Amino acid sequence: MIPIKDDIPTRRFPILTVLIIVACAVVYFGFEQGGLTLGHTGEKRVVEYGAVPYEISHPGKECAQEGQQLVCPGPSQGQAATWLTLFTSMFMHGGLLHLAGNMLFLWIFGNNVEDSMGRPRFVAFYLLGGLAAVLGQTLIDPNSAAPTVGASGAIAAVLGAYALLYPRARVVTLIFIVIFFTIVELPALLVLGLWFLIQVFYGAAELGQPIGGSGGVAYFAHIGGFLFGLLAIKLFANRIHEDYDAQRRLPVY
Repeated sequence: MIPIKDDIPTRRFPILTVLIIVACAVVYFGFEQGGLTLGHTGEKRVVEYGAVPYEISHPGKECAQEGQQLVCPGPSQGQAATWLTLFTSMFMHGGLLHLAGNMLFLWIFGNNVEDSMGRPRFVAFYLLGGLAAVLGQTLIDPNSAAPTVGASGAIAAVLGAYALLYPRARVVTLIFIVIFFTIVELPALLVLGLWFLIQVFYGAAELGQPIGGSGGVAYFAHIGGFLFGLLAIKLFANRIHEDYDAQRRLPVY
């Protein structure tokens, strides 16, 4: 299930959403030197600037790369400070599809969430959502040495916010059924609710196996970010588009 677009026009150009997309692209193609996949430089950058749960839950200790593995704790190698990786990890990605998928969701849903509040508030909301996502993943596996990268945790906060603010918005969605696909228009609450339930399902399945056994997807970062968005959006949104579905309402006489 892939969202294509929603039906809520923004009242101003979503400059911050665009800047975040540009920043993530520049980091991926420039700083990580990524292509279809990450090469040696990109993998090294992920280790250096990704958020490692072990380092977060054990302040002052670092993980060091030995061969193809991270060993925790390990000898200090002058890597980025742990507090810095909490933020740098939000703008890094593990592959082109990872980047493209995240940016698609951010573009569709982020513009309206940005439009619902002042721009400084949106910056704070987005970054705090990313931090909540990293915390969610760390709480589940505090001893994990796997670096967490990606904007999906912060974007999950945006999705939670959108679901609460604009549940009746319509989202044009591409749905795959085995080898066939169709395009339908669905309520935003259904699309985002299903997305969240999928994260919960796979996250629960992951609890019964070692972290990383699910293909390296940080499901609990998604869950943590989404819950933060649901719980915190009303503290940030002060320009809500209250009449967003007026054109679809039946006239009352």
